[in-house]
Amino acid sequence: MNNSGVDEVEEEIFLRSVQFNALLIQHYYMNYVHKTPCMVSSQTGNKWIMEVLQGNDIWCYNAFRMQKEVFYRLCSDLEVQFGVLGSNRTSHIEVMGMLLWCLGQGCGIRSVAERFQHSSETVCRYFGQALDHLCELGKLILKPSENEFNGVAPEIMRDNRYMPHFKDCIGAIDGVHIPASIPPEKQIPYIGRKGIPTQNVMVACNFDMQFIYVCAGWEGSAHDTRVFLSVLRDPEMKFPKPPPGKYYVVDSGYPQMNGFLGPYKGPRQHFQQYRRQEPRNEKEVFNQAHSSLRSVIERTFGVWKKKWKILRDMQGYSFDKQVKIVIATMTLHNYIRRHAHGDRHFVRSEEREGYGSSSEIEMDDYVEEEYHGHGAQEMETIRNNITQSLMNARNNVNI
Repeated sequence: MNNSGVDEVEEEIFLRSVQFNALLIQHYYMNYVHKTPCMVSSQTGNKWIMEVLQGNDIWCYNAFRMQKEVFYRLCSDLEVQFGVLGSNRTSHIEVMGMLLWCLGQGCGIRSVAERFQHSSETVCRYFGQALDHLCELGKLILKPSENEFNGVAPEIMRDNRYMPHFKDCIGAIDGVHIPASIPPEKQIPYIGRKGIPTQNVMVACNFDMQFIYVCAGWEGSAHDTRVFLSVLRDPEMKFPKPPPGKYYVVDSGYPQMNGFLGPYKGPRQHFQQYRRQEPRNEKEVFNQAHSSLRSVIERTFGVWKKKWKILRDMQGYSFDKQVKIVIATMTLHNYIRRHAHGDRHFVRSEEREGYGSSSEIEMDDYVEEEYHGHGAQEMETIRNNITQSLMNARNNVNI
């Protein structure tokens, strides 16, 4: 190759190098010097929140899953109890709005960032802070109220289906499985009878459809009995044990022991199983009434799940945060129940009282474990006495 050919190759290499360097400089300039802003909408988060809160009541309820006055009261109570959230640029109300929008709509951090015109980092930081505040509030309201276990529950007192037969019942206990987002290499302990990763949450509720105890974070493969006994045996779990003579109603997956009244095993145990065929014997009469009374916890779960859509899919959140989300949404559930008047979800559930939607009932199709704890014989006597009382009332009606 002559000298002219070498010169042409070197010139070509030089030009390509110049072009490549120019592209690198352009890329650096556009991304780090002259960046195109992402959040340029005039509908800022604060402006949108104010429009919602000053607009139609239905708009606020659909956005934040609660009425306006409840929203304002929640923000005020959290600020008084646990300090101010947000900053000079992001108000306390906007931070709570971001959290409630995320929990109620079931959307991810990026969607919240777009809606409120903040960076994902800002949204994630405030989401965590607000979640912690709600979990702290949960320590105050996810428990029985003072003297709640004294006397007869008002809901039982005014219902002749349960009074006087179940006058000593203080609530219901059950477990619920919430879909969990777990890395593939860690999923096996969380896969239970549903075949998907879940966290098993043990809950107690009263007859006003409020949660009075929650233990979240157990692996989906853990049996309800294991979770239950672990809670009872650990004083640090602070389970509200029934006073002498009182009891919770539980399903057949729980042990027969003092303070916890289950159904007769063998006969039909679920209220919806009696819709087409009346009870055939005294044990089924008891099981029908027992399941009807216990349906309060199924209806409570139904309200909770329908209101907070994030419970259906929590991908993108660490498992610790998923546990906090469960506790936070239950806290909100109780708060709304205490302070809202005519909340849509609760009203609809109360209209179906005693029946329960079949889509909300989790049938106990797993193998029942035979376990009898302390006081099993005493509970058997109580169950037999209630059965006799129900049969007497039934016979008097038929006379």
